[in-house]
Amino acid sequence: MRILAVDPGERFIGLAISDPTGTIANPVGVIRHRSRKEDAEAIARLAAEKGAAVIVIGQATAANGEATTLQARRAANLAAAVSAISPAKVVLWDETHSTQKAAEAWRSMRVSRRRKKRIDAIAATVILQDYLDAHPSTKPIQHLA
Repeated sequence: MRILAVDPGERFIGLAISDPTGTIANPVGVIRHRSRKEDAEAIARLAAEKGAAVIVIGQATAANGEATTLQARRAANLAAAVSAISPAKVVLWDETHSTQKAAEAWRSMRVSRRRKKRIDAIAATVILQDYLDAHPSTKPIQHLA
C-alpha cells in the first residue's frame, strides 16, 4: 500500500511517496501553493495517480498535541479539503522539526541554495518516514532465493 505525504508550506508544498510495501519514503517533488481548493485537487490527483491509499499531511503541534499555530490550522483545513474530494484516508501527522531535519540533511549533502525549494520535498520525506516507522507494514517480507 502506497502512502503519500504532504508538507504544506506558505509558498511550496512538499510531496513524498512510499514504496509499494509502505516501508521506505521517497521525495516526489513540490507544487506551488495556490489556494486551498487548488492545492487539495492537486494532492488528490497525485494520490490517485500514484495509487496512494493514505495521505499523510504534516501538521505542527504543541507539546499537548493540539494545533495552535496558524500553519497548523491551515494544515487541518487542507486535510479537510483533501478528505472531501479523495477516497484515500487522510491523516494529520505531527511534522514538528521536519523542515529542520531536512535542512540538516541538505547541508550534509552540500546541496546548493538554488535548489532550496526542493527542501520541502525532503521535509515531506522526513514526515513520511516518521509515519512509516510508527506504523510498520503488516506485509511479510519476501526473501529472494
